[in-house]
Amino acid sequence: MKRVARAAAAKAAAQARRAAAQARRIAAIIRRFLTILVVVVFVLWIVSVSAVVMWSGRDEARPAQAIVVLGAAQYAGKPSPVLRARLDHALDLWNRHLASLLILTGGTGAGDTTSEADVGRSYARRHGVPDSAILVENAGRTTSESMRAVAGMLEVRGLQSALLVSDPFHMLRLRILARRFGFTPYTSPTRTSPISPNREERWKYIFSESLKAPLAFFFERKM
Repeated sequence: MKRVARAAAAKAAAQARRAAAQARRIAAIIRRFLTILVVVVFVLWIVSVSAVVMWSGRDEARPAQAIVVLGAAQYAGKPSPVLRARLDHALDLWNRHLASLLILTGGTGAGDTTSEADVGRSYARRHGVPDSAILVENAGRTTSESMRAVAGMLEVRGLQSALLVSDPFHMLRLRILARRFGFTPYTSPTRTSPISPNREERWKYIFSESLKAPLAFFFERKM
């Protein structure tokens, strides 16, 4: 009986060792997989950051069928410094006769009584752009919503290309969204935004866009 018991115990111990060894192998495979996954994600993020930075420095200003200004905050009917910098750059493009249509985007923020787009229109009119050459998209509350609406505005007018004006960090995602929504983009960032000389703010937005741009690439589609 003792011999049988010892054999059974030895068998059980061997099975336990095999199970433990298998568990260690599985754990090692999982750790290896997670390590590779983290490295791949990190490398892709670095690539995304680099792309955001690269497109931040690229100005594709050229003749197009419209100039599109992405909205930013407005205060009591007056453009914020960020919005004013975008509008001033768009006006410069307009005065260079690079397009005959100016599209201003931006919805109404919580507690506001007017939209960013309408503030932009008033600013553009004061600086010599005729109202007949201005379109406003004042329903979008996000970049994606605004760009989708702009795509629709261009499509119904038979237009296919646009100069996109915003802060430098915004350019890559705007380009992706424009392509996804069916029109040809040319990016032209403002160089006078108060965000640009502020290193901490600038990199905060760059890192944010490095996550948003891939999401736009993979998940945004023309409806």
